[in-house]
Amino acid sequence: MTALTALASHPGPYADGGFHWWFLFFPFGFIVFWVLVAVLVRTLVWRRWGGPWGPGGPGGPGRPGFHRGPSAEQTLASRFASGDIDEQEYRARLEVLRASPPNGA
Repeated sequence: MTALTALASHPGPYADGGFHWWFLFFPFGFIVFWVLVAVLVRTLVWRRWGGPWGPGGPGGPGRPGFHRGPSAEQTLASRFASGDIDEQEYRARLEVLRASPPNGA
């Protein structure tokens, strides 16, 4: 019997009617695949439009009402309190801060 005849007469891998491994792993693989797709989509959306910082990530404009840290006036007051600047410089810088628009535009 030649190899070609033996190959042609073989009944195939599923001819025995037995239980095969893919019946067990197909549902598991299906669920894992869709969970990975969902995580990928969520990550891409989160990085582009979301996150706790808002659009653009930590250096972006942030969400309205999101607290980003001490204000410029608080920082200036702490520098004055620690002695980094004198009263004249504090008052001059405070005047500039209050005269400029808050968004820097």
